[in-house]
Amino acid sequence: MITAGIDCGSKNIKVCIVKGGAILSTASVLSGFDQEESAEQALKSALEKAGIKREDVEHITATGAGMEAIKFSHNTITTITADARGTYSIFPSARTVIDIGAEEGLVVKLDDQGKVKDFGINEKCAAGAGAFIEAMSRALEVDIEHMGELSLKSTKQIPMNAQCTIFAESEVVSLIHQKTLKEDIIRAVHDAIADRNTSMVRQIGIEKDVALIGGVANNIGFVDAMNKNLGFDLLVPKDGIAPEYVTALGAALRAQEKSGG
Repeated sequence: MITAGIDCGSKNIKVCIVKGGAILSTASVLSGFDQEESAEQALKSALEKAGIKREDVEHITATGAGMEAIKFSHNTITTITADARGTYSIFPSARTVIDIGAEEGLVVKLDDQGKVKDFGINEKCAAGAGAFIEAMSRALEVDIEHMGELSLKSTKQIPMNAQCTIFAESEVVSLIHQKTLKEDIIRAVHDAIADRNTSMVRQIGIEKDVALIGGVANNIGFVDAMNKNLGFDLLVPKDGIAPEYVTALGAALRAQEKSGG
């Protein structure tokens, strides 16, 4: 049985196609103004990569902030449910999942069967998510792809006090004027985001193993900041699927279960 999961996020729409639990392909496009049209494009791309036709897909499950816009899906599930299912399929030992995307962060606690026990969401401000890193990369005139590696070169810890993206940009500009090294500023940015998210995790309660998913998990500087803040290494998807596709994977696996596969 072939099924598809569509994760309709605020910035990108991700698609994952699976067959019998095995990943056939993934694809991503910008969400854009018409989310359903963007989802169609992402699905088409994933189908082409997998070498299959649309009619070969028996069930499509949508998830994410814009899931209701995907009218061609057969059903929808919450991001929390999709995160739990996708992460547990990759890391059966995971009992806590941290998902940091473009606009929000969330944490999910799992039981021994991978079912959701508890969760928490930080959606009040993008200062704890990927949009914050993007804004800081623009202020520093550094490609966002290089932010992680540059932060690892830092030898000085600088506190960042601003709790808002706008104020943080002003703080970064002040640090630039003080001739602070870019790598030290970038490390401060990652530390600030890590502080906000580990605070959310601790409110829910930490149970190992802890997995980190979402697009920001590709940033090695942020992962390093989270590891240091928590005091142990997080599990990050590497082989077979990128961190930003785990939610779509979870939706595809639930689609398979929904169809009795």
